[in-house]
Amino acid sequence: MSTAAVSKSTSSTAAAIGRLDWRRYVIYIGFAVVFAFFAVLLRDDGFLSPTNLLNIFRQTATITVIAVGMTFVIACAQIDLSVGSVAGLSSVCAAMAIAHHGLVAGVVAGLLVGLVIGSLNGALVSLLGIPSFLVTLGMLGVAAGLAQWITASAPQPILDDTFNLLFGGGNFGPVPGLLLWSLVFVVVGAVVLAKTRFGRQVLATGGNRTAAQFTGVNTRRITFTVMLLSGLVASVAGMLYAGRLESGRFQWGAGDELSAIAAVILGGTSLFGGAGSVVGTLMGALLIGLINNGLILAGLDSSQQQVVRGVIIILAVALARKK
Repeated sequence: MSTAAVSKSTSSTAAAIGRLDWRRYVIYIGFAVVFAFFAVLLRDDGFLSPTNLLNIFRQTATITVIAVGMTFVIACAQIDLSVGSVAGLSSVCAAMAIAHHGLVAGVVAGLLVGLVIGSLNGALVSLLGIPSFLVTLGMLGVAAGLAQWITASAPQPILDDTFNLLFGGGNFGPVPGLLLWSLVFVVVGAVVLAKTRFGRQVLATGGNRTAAQFTGVNTRRITFTVMLLSGLVASVAGMLYAGRLESGRFQWGAGDELSAIAAVILGGTSLFGGAGSVVGTLMGALLIGLINNGLILAGLDSSQQQVVRGVIIILAVALARKK
């Protein structure tokens, strides 16, 4: 090959790299960098052991499930701050119903929590036009207070082995149940958002509501539906908490809304709507779980971990504003 040809090929490669939008891949790059950092720093503390890596997946499963629903909400240019409290209320309602009426009643009760709160959120936002931030902030307090009230702040044990097995407490063969749940939600969410008419309408509503209305999209219905789905998904996450920890507690899910929002934004979904990626959300959740795990192994206490998580959220918002 002549010198001129080599020079032309090098210039073409450099031009292609220059045109590459690195921000689309920043979550994957960040994950690789953080993983390599902890692998070197904590190699003697068991960070790379199969058990520890599997624990990262287990510990991020519920956040991943909540974040899948949050991806649709944020892609629709809305926000849902009530998901953590919904998870806690769902866990205690499921536990109390199982104790008195059995497995099926417990599952139905848990899902009803998400259905009712998601519907209320959706109706207040889409029909009355109240900002979703205010509606879900208020609902956060309502759900958390209700869960604490009906249980008198006491844990509700779950003695039904089938429930605990199905909702995260057991394994299906060699695969942890929590891992299967999170994969199912990610696959279904990714297909619905990227390949279906509903997913395109969610992105259109979040990108430009007026333009979407002119093209025939019922933006009120879309907004109501994403808020409803977010509540339902959060209720499933609450039952995953209950199944894994064999009890319902009002504390389950507390603060998960911030982790879910951070995972969604880190994964490439625009905070201002119109763009979203469920696979990116999965990577965002795993990155947060990776950081949490590394900080624990490094000996940082919970308050220090909260500081780091807060920095991550600020970084995520900063990246979103550049889009």
